[in-house]
Amino acid sequence: MYKIVGKTFFSENVVKLDIEAPRIAKARRAGHFVIVKIGEKGERFPLTIAGADREKGTITLVVQKVGVSSRKLAALEVGESITDLVGPLGKATHIENKGTILACGGGVGVAPLLPIVEAYKNAGNRVITVIAARSKDLIILEDQIRAFSDELIIMTDDGSYGKKGLITEGMEEAIAKENISEAMVIGPAVMMKFASMVTKKHNIPTLASLNTIMVDGTGMCGACRITVAGKTKFVCVDGPEFDAHQVDFDEMLLRLSGFKEIEKEADESYLKDHEC
Repeated sequence: MYKIVGKTFFSENVVKLDIEAPRIAKARRAGHFVIVKIGEKGERFPLTIAGADREKGTITLVVQKVGVSSRKLAALEVGESITDLVGPLGKATHIENKGTILACGGGVGVAPLLPIVEAYKNAGNRVITVIAARSKDLIILEDQIRAFSDELIIMTDDGSYGKKGLITEGMEEAIAKENISEAMVIGPAVMMKFASMVTKKHNIPTLASLNTIMVDGTGMCGACRITVAGKTKFVCVDGPEFDAHQVDFDEMLLRLSGFKEIEKEADESYLKDHEC
């Protein structure tokens, strides 16, 4: 059992949890994720590690309430425990001094972007970060991201904070005035698709940290399979980061929507029983 020792709400539907997991905290590197399970019969689902404190033996997860399992996790209070936590999983981000990095995070994708931005900056890179959300109240970890960014561009769909527009517009702004060596994009699949189209147009090597459906997290179930450069890959063991210009995002989006109706029905049933 993994005890929750800290809980902070970024918004009504987004919560940050600090969890006791000393062995994971010690081994974790930027880009790693964990598989979480709430309850003995709970669903297994992945979350990228947003931070870790080796001295305290804790890791940080940021959860957006979008379905039954994420709602159960977000409902846990300080002192309560997560049933199972497996990790760190996946391949860590390859970090080296490459020059100027364009780091792009959409929505809660800013959480897994944070340790990557920190690692790039600590390796001596110049880091230009673009974060985006629908509105001001959905912008998260601004101060933490700013601390490791040479420049931070904030975009909101409605213009309630930063600059009005999509993340791709912020990316174009940065590219117009910087010689970008490499880009990293993390966020909703559709956002990563269009962000990678921008960098491909400008011939900027780009990595995308993918957030596919996942079950076991060890490459055995095949639920997370994607197509990269025409070949089948498994996000849990081959990723989660891939050459964004080689990912078949249309196939990934189709697979992500495969259980949409079932997930919707389960979520509505859960809300009816627990939040009315």
